[in-house]
Amino acid sequence: MSVDPGSLEAALHALDLPDPEADDLSEVEFLEHVDRAWSVCERFDLQTEIWRGRILRRIRDRGKHQGQSRGTPFLQWLRERDISKSQAYGLIQLADSADDLVTEGSLDPACVNNFSKHAFLATAKAAPAVQELVNTAANGGERITRQEVKCLDDKFAAISSTLLPEEVRQRTQAQILPTRVVAPLVKELARLPKEQQEELRQELAAAPELDAVRAATRTARAMARVQDTALALNTLRDSSLNLDKAVEEARRLAVLGLLADILHHAQQVEQAVGQLNCSWQRLGDLHGRLRSESGGSTPHLHQLLETLESLSGSPIQVSIGALGGQGPLHVGITISGG
Repeated sequence: MSVDPGSLEAALHALDLPDPEADDLSEVEFLEHVDRAWSVCERFDLQTEIWRGRILRRIRDRGKHQGQSRGTPFLQWLRERDISKSQAYGLIQLADSADDLVTEGSLDPACVNNFSKHAFLATAKAAPAVQELVNTAANGGERITRQEVKCLDDKFAAISSTLLPEEVRQRTQAQILPTRVVAPLVKELARLPKEQQEELRQELAAAPELDAVRAATRTARAMARVQDTALALNTLRDSSLNLDKAVEEARRLAVLGLLADILHHAQQVEQAVGQLNCSWQRLGDLHGRLRSESGGSTPHLHQLLETLESLSGSPIQVSIGALGGQGPLHVGITISGG
């Protein structure tokens, strides 16, 4: 997957960047020239980023081999080159994708240039059958975009996923049901427990129609949101709540979306309270430290600290201003426990 310097020079020479002051060049023609040039640069940039990812992977794995804790040399190497950790692991992911598609797959290394970066990553995540189709197209010289990969992946999922009832798959293969509608259902069903998957499958098998598929997708999405958020809520963790029964009742009343929104906001409240507790403890520590270090000749500083005691003490007293044309709202919060 190395880039021949001669081919790089030839490609750069072929960019043929348009003159921005050329009055005889229409706006459409100008943008077409720019798009072609950008595409060439993107392809060579993909090659460069793949090799950077391989380099970073070697540095990371070296530290693991030597038993170095928390990847310190790797992180130090990144800091010295002003590379963020997320950038580094993004490049490593790209290198892993290249190994999957080229080393273990059917993609000709010379044809990596036919992918955009996002299309390359999308292909690596796609089903093996989709990878084979995309690689064949790339090997044949076709330019591969992320949208094309997504469309192929959606089509394959819609006609082959065992999460769908046979009736839906058959109607999708016969193009009675569009893959762009069926594919989102597959993704949402995959997030659900098997019992809920089976329930929706039975309903779809009895009525494999377009409206039923769309309704099942909305239901599956709401059920997955409820499931994911409920599992993350500390408030529900130690309760004897039967979540499946609660979801079943909400579905019967057609309020699954409302339940999902309630749990979402409950999670936000829990997260906000956790952040509040950390800030409150830190404020109390700093407040006490400054009070002990300030002398007796600082009356204004002491007055400021006394005013802040409404926030550093317990209960916390907060004024959050006027709401909805009413007067100021004052909130008291008590923090207790260890």
